[in-house]
Amino acid sequence: MTVTLSNELPAYPTFVEGIRRAPDRGYRLTPAQTETALRNALRYIPEELHARLAPEFMDELLTRGKIYGYRFRPQGDLKAKPIDEYKGNCIEGKAFQVMIDNNLSFDIALYPYELVTYGETGQVCQNWMQYWLIKQYLEVMTDEQTLVVESGHPLGLFKSKPEAPRVIITNSMMVGMFDNQRDWEIAAQMGVANYGQMTAGGWMYIGPQGIVHGTFNTLLNAGRMKLGVPQDGNLNGHLFVSSGLGGMSGAQPKAAEIAGAAAIIAEVDASRIETRYRQGWVQHVTADLKEAYTLAAEAMRLRKPCSIAYHGNVVDLLEHALNHHIDIELLSDQTSCHAVYEGGYCPAGITFDERTRLLKDDRVRFEKLVNASLRRHFNAIKALVERGTYFFDYGNSFMKAIYDAGVKEISRNGIDEKDGFIWPSYVEDIMGPHLFDYGYGPFRWVCLSGKHEDLIKTDHAAMECIPKERRGQDMDNWIWIRDAEKNNLVVGTQARILYQDALGRMNIALRFNEMVRKGEVGPIMLGRDHHDVSGTDSPFRETSNIKDGSNVMADMAVQCFAGNCARGMSLVALHNGGGVGIGKAVNGGFGMVCDGSDRVDAILRSSMLWDVMGGVARRSWARNPHAMETSEEFNHTHQEQGYHITMPHLAEDALIDRVLKEKGIKHQ
Repeated sequence: MTVTLSNELPAYPTFVEGIRRAPDRGYRLTPAQTETALRNALRYIPEELHARLAPEFMDELLTRGKIYGYRFRPQGDLKAKPIDEYKGNCIEGKAFQVMIDNNLSFDIALYPYELVTYGETGQVCQNWMQYWLIKQYLEVMTDEQTLVVESGHPLGLFKSKPEAPRVIITNSMMVGMFDNQRDWEIAAQMGVANYGQMTAGGWMYIGPQGIVHGTFNTLLNAGRMKLGVPQDGNLNGHLFVSSGLGGMSGAQPKAAEIAGAAAIIAEVDASRIETRYRQGWVQHVTADLKEAYTLAAEAMRLRKPCSIAYHGNVVDLLEHALNHHIDIELLSDQTSCHAVYEGGYCPAGITFDERTRLLKDDRVRFEKLVNASLRRHFNAIKALVERGTYFFDYGNSFMKAIYDAGVKEISRNGIDEKDGFIWPSYVEDIMGPHLFDYGYGPFRWVCLSGKHEDLIKTDHAAMECIPKERRGQDMDNWIWIRDAEKNNLVVGTQARILYQDALGRMNIALRFNEMVRKGEVGPIMLGRDHHDVSGTDSPFRETSNIKDGSNVMADMAVQCFAGNCARGMSLVALHNGGGVGIGKAVNGGFGMVCDGSDRVDAILRSSMLWDVMGGVARRSWARNPHAMETSEEFNHTHQEQGYHITMPHLAEDALIDRVLKEKGIKHQ
């Protein structure tokens, strides 16, 4: 068996008009690096085609900033097909093809022609040659082989066993001294680094639905914490303002509507607004600042949900509120600030088209404009907060970007960014203590049959597994899944997200596998957003509510990845960067195919608890109260099954204060 690209040159594909294209972020390689980049791309190509393709690849590098291998892009859309329509020697090989194509479909992907699923730079793989090789490997792989993928490159098939992972993926795991944005950009242009984001390079993205649930939970809990919203209430009559309507950020208006709020979301890219409006994920569109706030005020008066896309810069939106004394109760930002100098943030005062031109032609000026805009953005938020606005960073590296732009007063300790910033991350204030510390996180599944009726059946089964009277979080999640069909959340293949804790995930997973076994539904892919309880170490997001100093350590994510490999998850992935940028996070995720077998039952019983409780245990060791409660309970209920989590001994505040005082150390 030889897996290689054909020596027959495919016809050059046509590009469908109106499909978003990734901006050219400039070409910055040395002559030696350029030579290497060209050689690197040609190693995928049979030698007899080199003379024809070498100039073509060089043109891509010089005009697009990367070699994408457009020649090998399949014609038309790549919508996910039912699993039975894919070739393969094992069910997992077919399932992963469903997931890859879903990640790259026109309905899902941010830049489909550049293999970018979401987050400006989050790719399934680096180029279309890799796509075809991965697809070929998945078609021939058996259940006694494992495919290894390194930054999008399929290293090859290795002998394993049915209980082992079928695919192991790593993305952009840069060596320490090179683990920074500029060195990564060089490596990406040379064709050796792939930004997997989270579920893009982990082949588990299910469209913006994935973050709607998290944003819904975040907004509800922010309302309960700051606005006096009761446990059984919603955000009727309250205003939420944010920015971003792209891949993940496109969830904001939909989540706000479900939570009952009036929401204004700023977006500079008209094509993103058009997509969300066409999907029915935003109700109103306007480029008029006064009209945006008027629409919101009327919705608040009537206590009706309302979502408004403001076509313009969020800085202008916030300054208008300041100048006209408009109260903003809840404020956030969900632009791609992990890629702030790569186009993820558009500076105030210039058009979106000018932003795109500057990215290619004048990066120095572009970066200066970004920094100036971030400072202006900071000042607007600071003034609003002083008036009573509750602002939270949505984990998009927004506050870190402000700090890097030279606004040192945003630092909490006044020295550096290690202790976080003056305003909270949504994980620090909301998601961490109210969800992650209990083990709740973004569990998800895909009905690989492509049948909508299978999705409805799984929704009902999941509802039956939720102990809705246990906690408010359980009732929130039960209501979410009850209303999921009504809220029309599916974009792409038939998929669902449902926040669940460790036991909830395991029970639902086992129930699904039983349904497959009985023939009630077709095979199901389980997974989660890597943004979860134990999947990600990220000091400015996922681990921002860990205060023992270990927020800068990546042990948890690596252990999660390794443990999922050891327990036999179908697909296991480890990425650098996540949703916050290179060098700022390490995150891991999984995919698990439910085929109805007893083998899968055994893996689920072991892996589902491990995947969640490893993170709860780390949070408990950091002395997070709810995580300690959850760990204590887990020790009690699971000790006979061979589990035991190490519990911390708590020092008394008075003792610590006295000793510090005696030693002349001022307590902050």
